[in-house]
Amino acid sequence: LSWLITPLHSINMKLAIFSLLVGSAAAFAPTAFKARANTKVAAFENELGVLKPTGFWDPCGLTEGIDQDTFDQYRTAELKHGRVAMLCTVGYVTQEIYRFPGEIAYGVKFADIPNGIQAIDAIPPLGWFQMAALIGAVDYWGFLGDFEVGKPKLSDEKLAKAQTQELQHRRLAM
Repeated sequence: LSWLITPLHSINMKLAIFSLLVGSAAAFAPTAFKARANTKVAAFENELGVLKPTGFWDPCGLTEGIDQDTFDQYRTAELKHGRVAMLCTVGYVTQEIYRFPGEIAYGVKFADIPNGIQAIDAIPPLGWFQMAALIGAVDYWGFLGDFEVGKPKLSDEKLAKAQTQELQHRRLAM
């Protein structure tokens, strides 16, 4: 049987090397793509979160043909979901050093829930329901999505810089 396995292994290795070579050569092949100026994106070039050298970055084209009100709705969603992502990141790290006292569900202590992905199977359905209800309440009533909440008394320039930094931290967390 070894006479059959060795040639197959050799063929698979040669095929893998060949596919890597073809794939890397395709990276340098010329394309018919023509760069064109996008004037629609220029409407949002002065918004918070626009940084050099990328400028306003919208790789999926979600802002093509939208008005300022729609952009503001998108930005509100970005703010809200970014704040939730930052809270999740902090929570993921915090569980390594601290556990809440009490129970997540009847008979299941917070301390009994393992860290990381193993927690998915350990959390009972009532615990998942509690989390989904909290997330739904935050999303429905709009908590965590307003720059006015907790705004420090800063000059306009420093405030814009702080808001841009917060946007970047949210994007990193997401």
